Amino acid sequence: MTEIVILAMIAAFLGLRLYSVLGRRAEHEEEPSMTRFDNPPTDEVKPLTPAPAQPQPTQANAFIGFPPQVEQGLRAISSADRSFDVISFMEGARSAYGMILESYWEGDRESLKELCDDDVYAGFDAAITARDEAGETLDNKLIRIEESKIDMAELDGRIARVTVRFVSDIAAVTRDKDGEVIAGSLDDAIESRDIWTFSHDTGSDNPAWLLDETDEG
Repeated sequence: MTEIVILAMIAAFLGLRLYSVLGRRAEHEEEPSMTRFDNPPTDEVKPLTPAPAQPQPTQANAFIGFPPQVEQGLRAISSADRSFDVISFMEGARSAYGMILESYWEGDRESLKELCDDDVYAGFDAAITARDEAGETLDNKLIRIEESKIDMAELDGRIARVTVRFVSDIAAVTRDKDGEVIAGSLDDAIESRDIWTFSHDTGSDNPAWLLDETDEG
């Protein structure tokens, strides 16, 4: 009986040893071994380094690509007004385009007076007066500005002028005094081409640009 117990203990011991050896071998076999031809994982070898800094465009480079006459005018304006920046100007011009159109459509004379010079404001004011006398209202909407680009730039003494050509889609509706549609449709946008000139006194402390002239393009 004693011999049977001893043999059973020995068999159990050998079984545990065999299982431990096979188990470790199986675990190692599940992990692919790396040879000298294998590339080690990138994140385990290469340290994390910041990307090299990209050169930022300078103000001088901002004028490259414009027609010679436009470039010359932009450089002259920049020399007279160190705060002038082409990208910021174009963002402001697009914003002013939408604000002025909406102010005119709504008959908001106060906003137009702040955004336009006296001559342009007088033209808008006369058109709004004629519209009011006819009992008509505009129910227009600027859908999108498809294109905006500088056509001309010049410095006349202290006065900087930049002409921008806008191509936009506008849904236009005219209503009579009873609110009935008498022209246009909000379902069909029409293409509008406008050439607007903005002016700024480079010697003034006021950084605002005003709409100086309007034309159709």
